[in-house]
Amino acid sequence: MAASPRTDFNFLDLPAPDVSDVKIAELLRLQKFAQRITASLDLDEIVQRITDEVAASLGCVEINIYLHDTSNQELVLSGSCGCSLHGKGHRLKVGTEGMVGHVAATRKMRYAPDVSLDPYYKACEPDTRSEVAIPLHVESDLIGVFTASHCELDAFSIAQLRLLQGLCSHLAVAVHNARRFHDEREQRELMSREAEEARSIQEALLPRSSPLIPGFRVSGLSTPAGAIGGDWYDFIPLENGRWGLVLADVSGKGTAAALLMSATRGMLRSLAQTGSGPGEVLTRLNKLMVEDFPCGRFVTMVYAEFDPGTRKLRVASAGHLPPLLVDPEGYRWITNQDGLPLGIATSKFSETEVTLGPQARLAIYSDGITEAALDSGEEYGPERLLAKMQSSDTTPESLLLDVRKFVNGTGLRDDATVILIGARESMEGPASLATPGALSSSSD
Repeated sequence: MAASPRTDFNFLDLPAPDVSDVKIAELLRLQKFAQRITASLDLDEIVQRITDEVAASLGCVEINIYLHDTSNQELVLSGSCGCSLHGKGHRLKVGTEGMVGHVAATRKMRYAPDVSLDPYYKACEPDTRSEVAIPLHVESDLIGVFTASHCELDAFSIAQLRLLQGLCSHLAVAVHNARRFHDEREQRELMSREAEEARSIQEALLPRSSPLIPGFRVSGLSTPAGAIGGDWYDFIPLENGRWGLVLADVSGKGTAAALLMSATRGMLRSLAQTGSGPGEVLTRLNKLMVEDFPCGRFVTMVYAEFDPGTRKLRVASAGHLPPLLVDPEGYRWITNQDGLPLGIATSKFSETEVTLGPQARLAIYSDGITEAALDSGEEYGPERLLAKMQSSDTTPESLLLDVRKFVNGTGLRDDATVILIGARESMEGPASLATPGALSSSSD
């Protein structure tokens, strides 16, 4: 008499097994194997090892593991042993196709001791006489469906069904963990590629060479604290041999800061050509940024226009640290009366004019230099910057090297950027102050 099909049931629906019906060695091997697979994060390895191990242990004619494709509500054949009809990638609809689709929809194991009597069974291998389909799920999340087919009627004992259910619990967790690891790794790799592309674009936006200004040497250097910096500097050629010099610090870090930096650079370069002076340029730039920038984002900036013929430098600041001027008469921090950071609110920007004498040196810098700090909280500070600037052979490279030596392995926690301006009479050594536009490594 043919065996009648059993209905769907859960793990606890199965009665306790008769130990005499179980191959002890087989049980122990599969149990240990089930515990080991949860430590693997290789999805393909997990699936294939399960199919091969179960097929060898239970003498099954066919083992299949279908994984759930949530986006299409389909089950994808991801591991198989003994199946000659379908290859990896074969798809079934959840709830509508075969025992696999039915089990995926009900989340209950289904055992057909005689597949010819089961209404959900879809024929595959001609030798199959009995089959079990077990859902793979972690809490409420469907992971997939495991199936095992045998060439004998009612080939799976209660003990073996319980064993397979336990194995599938481990398998579901292992697949879930492997998928999460895979997704997170892909996301990290994507972010890394995007960061590298953004870094390349950012490097391209920095000056490629120092400006050739008769009687003066001007150079800059930027060292980002991370893969992408929020600092930026530029040299903008203007009419009648004048130059626009800008150093800015965009709030935040990463790709968002780089995007805002790029937008700010484009707007400033356009406005700088109006010839209306640094205060008016910042006023117009701020108006555009207040209208367009996201709430909570802002930029601090020093913008100066330099006329080498008259040696005069007109400086406007938008909430940025004051430039430092050093000459034989002493030193001076160039402050401005008016000027909020750009993008916060409507503001006026005052100007200060200085004359660069034959021995003058001027530094425009970001807070990543003066606020570079030890773990104790002690900062590099304006005093050390002043002492460094009082040396005639200071370059952007030597200044940032001094900052890194000060933090003594702590590493830069913020982008560090500097522009140095000096009359040739005040500078000794080679003509080049630093490598223009360089973005130094921040792996201190």
